[in-house]
Amino acid sequence: MSTMNTMNTSKMINTLAMTSEKIAHFKKIFEEQRSNLLYTAMGLTNASFAIQPDDLKDEIDLSSTELEQSMRMRLRNREALYLRKIDDALDRIRSGKFGECEDCGESIEARRLEARPTTTNCVPCKEERERLEASHIDGRRSKSLGTKMKFA
Repeated sequence: MSTMNTMNTSKMINTLAMTSEKIAHFKKIFEEQRSNLLYTAMGLTNASFAIQPDDLKDEIDLSSTELEQSMRMRLRNREALYLRKIDDALDRIRSGKFGECEDCGESIEARRLEARPTTTNCVPCKEERERLEASHIDGRRSKSLGTKMKFA
């Protein structure tokens, strides 16, 4: 069997794998995760992040409290980002684009979606993005990477 036939067969199997049952499965997962995140967020108050008078007794207590608050804020920010990803995935389900790579338009493998349901890229496109992220911010490789220094 030629490489082209193998690729087409693989794509066909992958397309068939994204049945309405699979989409309903992912939709259910997203809706449950969304509900859990919103329920957790509703329990937060400004008091959760306030410094208590007992925490001001010495520098160690204050430092410990500030570190704990910082970690709590980072966790909340991560949850907010994940909530946005869930909402985006639900939008892709509604528009019929769930399971489609946003870069190349090919189907994302079912195994990848099971591992990372909110993904928007197939493995090759994600690897390419990561390779580009490793390069300099403006898209060029940093001059300090892989160059040899010359000493006079």
